[in-house]
Amino acid sequence: MYLIGYDIGSSSIKAAIIEVASGRQIAVRQEPEREMEMIAKQSGWAEQDPESWWQHVCTATAKLLQQTGIDPAAIQGIGIAYQMHGLVVVDDQHRVLRPSIIWCDSRAVEIGNQAFDRIGHERSLNCLLNSPGNFTASKLKWVQENEPELYARIHKIMLPGDYIAMKLTGTVNTTISGLSEGIFWDFKANDVAQIVLEDYGISSSLIPDIVPTFGDQGRMNAAGAAATGLKVGTPVCYRAGDQPNNALALNVLNPGEVAATGGTSGVVYGVVDKAVSDPFSRVNGFAHVNYTQEDPRIGVLLCINGAGSQYGWMRHQVAPADVDYYEMEKAAAGVSVGSEGLHILPFGNGAERVLQNINLGAHIHGLEFNRHNRAHCYRAALEGVAFSFVYGGEILHQMGLRTDIMRVGNDNMFRSQIFSETIATLLNCEIEVLETTGAIGAARGAGYGAGVYNSLDEAMGSLERIKVYRPLANTEAYRDAYAIWRQALEKKLAEYSAVEV
Repeated sequence: MYLIGYDIGSSSIKAAIIEVASGRQIAVRQEPEREMEMIAKQSGWAEQDPESWWQHVCTATAKLLQQTGIDPAAIQGIGIAYQMHGLVVVDDQHRVLRPSIIWCDSRAVEIGNQAFDRIGHERSLNCLLNSPGNFTASKLKWVQENEPELYARIHKIMLPGDYIAMKLTGTVNTTISGLSEGIFWDFKANDVAQIVLEDYGISSSLIPDIVPTFGDQGRMNAAGAAATGLKVGTPVCYRAGDQPNNALALNVLNPGEVAATGGTSGVVYGVVDKAVSDPFSRVNGFAHVNYTQEDPRIGVLLCINGAGSQYGWMRHQVAPADVDYYEMEKAAAGVSVGSEGLHILPFGNGAERVLQNINLGAHIHGLEFNRHNRAHCYRAALEGVAFSFVYGGEILHQMGLRTDIMRVGNDNMFRSQIFSETIATLLNCEIEVLETTGAIGAARGAGYGAGVYNSLDEAMGSLERIKVYRPLANTEAYRDAYAIWRQALEKKLAEYSAVEV
């Protein structure tokens, strides 16, 4: 028996098949081979066509089945992980009405800020654990205000994973975890957040039916089967946003455990057993995959938008065409800590929650034409993202979260020794690199949802530890470099505030 998991990202779609008995990965595919494009009609906007996600899901699935020769009837369940906070809107025929407004789009920041004031800061934080901010609900309000004729045709709203599940099964539904990430869930009322719907003038009829995170969420229909090559009746039985799913994949399920990832965005995700909130909404709390009202598990999420996106820009725009990330790392290793005075603020991928939803943009400081070369740029880019993680980690510490041990997958920026050792040294933590991916985590989650595993512990099994990064003894050089970087950030934030005033 087998399970299949999908990870619907903004850069690519990943699909993985695992064997139930051993839990081992049989095969994995990524589509497309190059990063998917984003539509940016205006500064701060970011959209994608949901149909393109679906086409890549179908292509990846067909290639997996062809590669492995697995009988589709042997696949016992489907799991879906997806980019968080996106908005997909469909009509009553399940046709997409507009491109998805995705996670890094910042057009709704002010809409959310105003709602935060109207609803009341204390009430919002107590009920929603967040400001409405730039999340899915605020993006929907933007559509209502700016595209009223289109808005009037909306039958249901969905998150990206809900859309893929709909394409597979023909059924529209969502989860509590998903609703919480869109700021549609009231943790006090244990129900859809009427305080948000009423403030925004959104009808509750637009919210899909709610299904459990683990369990039968719908079964493959004929259209989905024909498009993917999977069998009619195969259940979709797990769904979660990419960061809760990443935590699941790393077996981060209980209070005190921390997961991190350094993909297009950078995330530190810690689990607590009570509702907590940041009064400045720099970090956010959502229902974790194993959340229940009786036994709450809240994922506290720190997000840095300009992470892998910044380093990817460095590779494509600064590095020679034939230089890959491994060669960039090797070159950067020849540069001393602090990049000889070159510092990069990586916040060039939309409004940053950690900066209170300011769209600061990226900035390069201290560049000297007669001193710095590409290698300095590579190291400064890695350090800039790492320093952003540390800056956010300090906020988590202020909230009482500990980051003694951080678990990460072996498929993103944490492959970089420079990046990982910088974080480990400054946060004084161990970073465990485990052999897993989001798609594999989704497949394992599907196994629990389908009942082929009796518990999440059994589903996750024993994860292989690839390596451990530990704090370095020479902390002074790192702390000096971080202090200069932070000073540059605070100066830019002050300049931004002065202009806004």
